[in-house]
Amino acid sequence: MPMEILLFGLLAVLVVFMFVNGRKRQKQMKAEQEEKATKTVPGVKVLLQGGIYGTIVAYDHDDLDSPALVEIAPGTVIEVHSQAILRIVEPKDVVDDEVVAADVVAEDAPVVDEAPAALETPEETRRRLERDADDK
Repeated sequence: MPMEILLFGLLAVLVVFMFVNGRKRQKQMKAEQEEKATKTVPGVKVLLQGGIYGTIVAYDHDDLDSPALVEIAPGTVIEVHSQAILRIVEPKDVVDDEVVAADVVAEDAPVVDEAPAALETPEETRRRLERDADDK
């Protein structure tokens, strides 16, 4: 008999813990959603669920069923569901490849006498591709 009471007590404690923990998580998620809704304004950079970064062009806070317009490249605007916006991208979240490469120190790397070939910038790549398209 005492073992059954102990098991029921343990079950009750677990149920209460699950209830309290679930409520806390629900409040946290609601606060995050409200914060995201207030920060989602035209001009802000966002990360979409599919891993695409873009800039909000239009977003309706009141009608969440209407699509949000996100510019993913200059002149390229896509319609996405409002729930497809994963989070607002703060400037510190954007990682610059040049900064990361400059921060890496290769102490054990072998010394090379010749300088590495320079990488193309995105503008140079775009110009090269346009020249190649014109040549065809």
